Amino acid sequence: MARYVVSVLSPKSQQEAFDYMADLSNFAEWDPGVHGVEQAEGDGPGPGTAFDVAVRTAGRTITLCYHVTDFDRPDTVVARAESGMLVSLDKMTIESTASGTVVTYDAELTLKGAWRAFEPFLGLAFKRIGDKAAEGLIRVLEGERTERPAG
Repeated sequence: MARYVVSVLSPKSQQEAFDYMADLSNFAEWDPGVHGVEQAEGDGPGPGTAFDVAVRTAGRTITLCYHVTDFDRPDTVVARAESGMLVSLDKMTIESTASGTVVTYDAELTLKGAWRAFEPFLGLAFKRIGDKAAEGLIRVLEGERTERPAG
């Protein structure tokens, strides 16, 4: 399993940050590895929705269908995608602060079957990909990287 976690201190309100993060179609705005997003199920963000996310990897584009498995306004959104090669679990936590919010994006990739042999390399690649996405997230949230608050 490879994991990437980033927390961003943002001046946006908890509701504003939640609404932005909960709409998975926004992934393409801040993650340079995302080629495009289309809603596959539902209408807008919410529980039980799904989004087809086209990601660039190893010189090609693959589409993963992310299903929103947890939607707890205004605190948490969890989305999960599974293919024959991997499972991706993305958890977004939005916590109110005195000056705005802390948005934590916690992404896990787990390779399946014979692909597990590549997990030592996945961690290094995932860090590079995550760092680029973190820069975009900081930009769209108009914030700065921070440590996640205790709790």
